[in-house]
Amino acid sequence: MKRTPLGWGVAVVAIALLAAHWAAVRANSTSAPAIEGWQRGKGWGWVWGKDDQVGSLNAMTQQSVLLAIQLVKEGKVYDLGVTYDRTSFKWPGHSPGEIMTFRSPVGVKGQNDLPALANASGTAWHSCALFINDNVATQIDGLCHATQGDDNHWYNGFKEADWGGDWGPRKCDATTIPPIITRGVLIDMAGYKGVDALPGHYSISIDDVKGALKRQNTTLQPGDTVLIRTGTLRYWGETGADHEKIKEHDSAGMSLDATKYLVEQHGAIIVGSDTSGYESWPAPDNSKSFMPGHNYLLIQQGVHIAEFQYLEDLAKDKAYEFLYICLVNKIKGATAGFTLRPVAIR
Repeated sequence: MKRTPLGWGVAVVAIALLAAHWAAVRANSTSAPAIEGWQRGKGWGWVWGKDDQVGSLNAMTQQSVLLAIQLVKEGKVYDLGVTYDRTSFKWPGHSPGEIMTFRSPVGVKGQNDLPALANASGTAWHSCALFINDNVATQIDGLCHATQGDDNHWYNGFKEADWGGDWGPRKCDATTIPPIITRGVLIDMAGYKGVDALPGHYSISIDDVKGALKRQNTTLQPGDTVLIRTGTLRYWGETGADHEKIKEHDSAGMSLDATKYLVEQHGAIIVGSDTSGYESWPAPDNSKSFMPGHNYLLIQQGVHIAEFQYLEDLAKDKAYEFLYICLVNKIKGATAGFTLRPVAIR
């Protein structure tokens, strides 16, 4: 049958409408790539066996690492760590750190018990002693960090009476956090709201998350590290010494419902933000915990929490998708990977 110009036009329009329809179906589909351990509507949970200490990070595989690495197109590296010293802001429940010179050139040269070494050049060294809380500066909470119940249990049912200790918890400490290499996603909430930083105590809702993702044209995938920008760290400066200005915004964060949305509907493998505590503060009046997001993520879901992640440069470049790499210091008994220097690469 011979096609008229009008007939061809109708056919082209029909094809375009059909393509648009299926694009919308795919964009709003409830299906998601299969990932071990995660179930839509439920999240993760204690699904890795009674001895597991790793949680949702078990879902990282060689394939997921390769896919994340393929996100790198420009080779641009973003430093997500903040500089820390004794003056830096911290959450009130943590203690400040102190860095003290333990060996100095003068002290080294003044000792008489050093081995006899050829040293005509006058060589000496510096080394420092650190007195520091393991939940300061850029960090990732270990799964032993939060406890609940009369038995003070944490992830996977490990109990204080069985696994506590004078030298730190003996299950789910920082050494059990594997090298983290995932797809990273920035959700710029401050940008979405059109403010430099979210106001103090602002609780980010599910609708906020959806709106920010739509504005960015960003899609979440199971296995993502999802980082929420409130804008708080724009006030960190060199070492976070302006406590009042940081405190003004640091209590903004994710609501429990929005956190559940990231984990149960999208399979986030790590969640985090640019504040000291990730979730909004204080907790709702009807909450059974003063930090319900921590209880849900660390204890119930086995999802690590990244805090004080510096996200300003990513937001400035509108770099919403990237390779996320974080290597935790292996200090046995520590409850978190602390004073870290994670990177995003695009």
